[in-house]
Amino acid sequence: MEIGIDSFAAAHNEASGTVNSADALAQLLERIEHADRCGLHVFGIGEHHRKDFLDSAPAVILAAAAARTKNIKLTSAVTVLSAADPVRVFQNAATLDLISRGRAEMVVGRGSFTESFPLFGFNLQDYNDLFTEKLELLLNINENEVVNWQGKFRPALNNQAIYPRPYREQLPIWIGVGGTPESFVRAGVLGLPLMVAVIGGETHRFRPLVDLYREAGKEAGHAPEKLAVGLHSIGYVGNNTKDAVNDFFPGYAETFTKIGRERGWPPVTHQHFDAQAGLRGALIVGNPEEVAEKILRHSEALGGISRLTFQMDNAGLSHKQLMDAIELIGSKVIPLVNG
Repeated sequence: MEIGIDSFAAAHNEASGTVNSADALAQLLERIEHADRCGLHVFGIGEHHRKDFLDSAPAVILAAAAARTKNIKLTSAVTVLSAADPVRVFQNAATLDLISRGRAEMVVGRGSFTESFPLFGFNLQDYNDLFTEKLELLLNINENEVVNWQGKFRPALNNQAIYPRPYREQLPIWIGVGGTPESFVRAGVLGLPLMVAVIGGETHRFRPLVDLYREAGKEAGHAPEKLAVGLHSIGYVGNNTKDAVNDFFPGYAETFTKIGRERGWPPVTHQHFDAQAGLRGALIVGNPEEVAEKILRHSEALGGISRLTFQMDNAGLSHKQLMDAIELIGSKVIPLVNG
């Protein structure tokens, strides 16, 4: 199983003493370098367009990381394709693939935040249609150097060559999904790998949706090995569970209580956190042994996963705490999971 990190490039982290955006990005690049040295398999950068995060241009961050790393895969997590131009998305990713010599990937989705739609002049009522059309075009570009295509939301392309081409013949493109059955089925029909974001509840409840994905892929004629499933989880690894919880909970509660006010969720309590961090809950917080056991339980519950990515930097942790957690993932969690 591949194990890595997803980051939203959190800004203005008072706990770490970082109040300068340039310092925050410099520390993020240090963490990506560290993850590469520690043997993590993948590092992803999200895309948001809000004050809390510095990841509005993820391809730029990933390119900077590509020049400083050797082995780790570098991916978007996710590219908000509905509000982007697929031509530019492909060109950015292909350029990243050239810089990294074949380590670039994309996870594309519709986005859980919606600020990019008014920012780039799109109507939220077209939320699904935009993604469907733009995914079709992106896959077309990935497969063909010269593209003929016509749609509703973008000018047609007539015998249009699109450059640069990536280092490899094609870029790996994953579909990022939340809890919409149609999204799982679409990924299966297209035969694309699936990245499931489970940020709350109990992970095993996503099994029927993953089964839908695999069945749709099978009916469409795709080989089972092509239908990979990844899991994006909020989590943190400490030397012992008590310290991990004490480090992680305050910032987690603050962040998700704030988001909850926007979305109508109740404030986060310690009781809620403990349930989420328990045996069947979505959070993966604890010592390396407990974290490895929970990853394997999640994999079994979903019928087998090939990738898991931790989201750690939305809980106000310091740069040192994140660096130490990355080291524990590389030195202890990965060997326990794959040993």
